[in-house]
Amino acid sequence: MRVVIVTESFPPDVNGVAHCALQTARHLVDRGHAPLVVAPAPAPGNKADAALAPCPVVHVPSLPLPGYPQVRVALPSRRLAAALVTHRADVVHLASPFILGVRGMAAAARLGLPAIAVYQTDLAGYARTYVGAGEAAAWRRIRSVHSAADRTLAPSSASLSDLEAHGVPRVRLWPRGVDAVRFRPDRRDEALRRELAPNGELIVGYVGRLAPEKHVELLAGACALPGVRVVVVGDGPSRSGLEEALPGAVFLGRRGGDDLARIFASFDLFAHTGPFETFCQTVQEAMASGVPVVAPAVGGPLDLVDHGRTGLLVPPGDADAVRDAVASLAADPALRAAYGTAGRAAVEGRTWAAIGDRLIGHYEDVLAARTAVMAA
Repeated sequence: MRVVIVTESFPPDVNGVAHCALQTARHLVDRGHAPLVVAPAPAPGNKADAALAPCPVVHVPSLPLPGYPQVRVALPSRRLAAALVTHRADVVHLASPFILGVRGMAAAARLGLPAIAVYQTDLAGYARTYVGAGEAAAWRRIRSVHSAADRTLAPSSASLSDLEAHGVPRVRLWPRGVDAVRFRPDRRDEALRRELAPNGELIVGYVGRLAPEKHVELLAGACALPGVRVVVVGDGPSRSGLEEALPGAVFLGRRGGDDLARIFASFDLFAHTGPFETFCQTVQEAMASGVPVVAPAVGGPLDLVDHGRTGLLVPPGDADAVRDAVASLAADPALRAAYGTAGRAAVEGRTWAAIGDRLIGHYEDVLAARTAVMAA
């Protein structure tokens, strides 16, 4: 099968869309298929490592998003349509279609190619956060783009329900995998723990973008708890403000690979604060690392965290609830250990290979439906 993955982000970008697109391309190659990636060109000086890409990548010209330069926005380019033609695509995979993906959808329609749209970004939530309005307009755009696809894949049951409630047709569930070989409990590093918490504090970790929609400031109450050290991994436009809002927290910047896995496993507790997660990959990585989780009871975490078994779900946006959940787990080492063990067991079967095979099944369904229509 020849697949063109049109993605709004791809490595060297570090985010959920880029990571999922990379894992998808890798799995397709592993299964003997022929993927091609079309993505915005990375920022000058942040060139992609071609050795890490499992397949050819076509970069289209891009500009930084105003106020958030880590995000690149694709400019109009003939390279996209040309890639669909020259690659002789059987199916077009649209990863979190917004700008480039919309053009990819239009090009696929002109060429008569089936398209699968993967919903990954809560644009409506972002509109509320960054603009203070525009949620209805965001849903109109989502509905327009995804209604044109042969099938939309939602990463969680909450996202699937949201899409259907807003009139998006042909939605199916497609969750995300986790690398349980890289992220595992035995990567816990006592030397690193002594460095991060020299007085033996309980380490509460956050991993993710430092941006307004993540609401990392909700960890301020945890910072004030006695015997607790908050460790923040990631970067973004909110970093300087968070360094003031979270006194005593350790900021490690952006980390990845085995280094990130070592950090995850060295946490005593993982706390996620963002209320707009369509999935929340870092929650799975914490669970694979044997670390109990505190997360908001909304969006993707509802599928991932079994409240009272693998972690605690708290009301979204409630700083006191985050603090109290951290305090309760900080006071109970046996419960933390039980949650961590249960979390690891819950994700061990969620490999990228298993998830990738489900994706290929969706491709096959769409291609079969197109063939049936043409034969009718």
